[in-house]
Amino acid sequence: MIEILTTGLPNTVQDLGRPGHLSLGISHGGAMDSQALAIANLMLGNDRSAAGLEIALHPFRLKAHVDTALAITGADCPIRIDDRRCPPWWATAIRAGETLLVEAPRAGARSYIAFAGGLDLPSVMGSRATDAKAGFGGLAGRGLARGDRLRLNTAMCPLPPAGLGVALEERQITGNATASAIELRVLPAAEFHSFTAQAHAAFTGCEWKITSEANRMGYRLSGETLSLASPRELLSHGIVPGTVQVPPSGQPIIQLADANTCGGYPKIATVIEADLWRLAQAPVGARLRFLPVSIEAATQALRTARQQLDAFVAARNISAGRLRPA
Repeated sequence: MIEILTTGLPNTVQDLGRPGHLSLGISHGGAMDSQALAIANLMLGNDRSAAGLEIALHPFRLKAHVDTALAITGADCPIRIDDRRCPPWWATAIRAGETLLVEAPRAGARSYIAFAGGLDLPSVMGSRATDAKAGFGGLAGRGLARGDRLRLNTAMCPLPPAGLGVALEERQITGNATASAIELRVLPAAEFHSFTAQAHAAFTGCEWKITSEANRMGYRLSGETLSLASPRELLSHGIVPGTVQVPPSGQPIIQLADANTCGGYPKIATVIEADLWRLAQAPVGARLRFLPVSIEAATQALRTARQQLDAFVAARNISAGRLRPA
């Protein structure tokens, strides 16, 4: 069992979500940075979809009441277990009575903590992910609170005392608004050609800032005004994580993991699935730049990301727990 000591409501239990229920109005949900949670689980020998913690508000502290092992991925944060410092993207043992502290990120926005065996919580519609909008999953559909105690599935995790790490050179995370803009690959959406040539040029040629109106449902951006060539009335239509809608204000909204399943605003583009982790790790104030790509390039990017995870699994199995040092 673990006990939550310091937290905030944006911190939740997540797994890889509950796909297949959009027709019922239920979001895909799950970890915003699904790659980070999957790798944290794989570092421990868990199924990649085991439930863990998504930490969006730091500092975060928990206390272990049993000997177990955990892995921490995602944002680049200072991490301590009692007086022992740990690097990011690291798996290690934690003993009963020890306290884990994850401090504010130096870069990135969300941390992921997986536990050997995963969190022992009820599955709702095939997932343990928290859906705060619908009020189910995780801990009764709510964020973590001080004093919460979560049970762990019993599992043995053969880790050396020094721990194990993994280096992922391709994951370059932007930390703050003064850093360079985060590049996101996009495909044109259904109403792309309904926007003016000036809007097309501004969308891909200018930088966009993530405003304070940002959460798991979506990010509202600020920048140039995007205008339609002529007014349009649209029926509500299906949307998915990554959809970039443009409301009457002309300021885009990117739909994310807990987005509504349908909406009526015109859609100018969609962020490709392989780049959604970059959005998950983009903090308020960060700047974005959109790069148009082909369907073939988007498909290949997703295929490559999945192949990297599969290779990670194979390496983990072959080496019996000895990953490449970070």
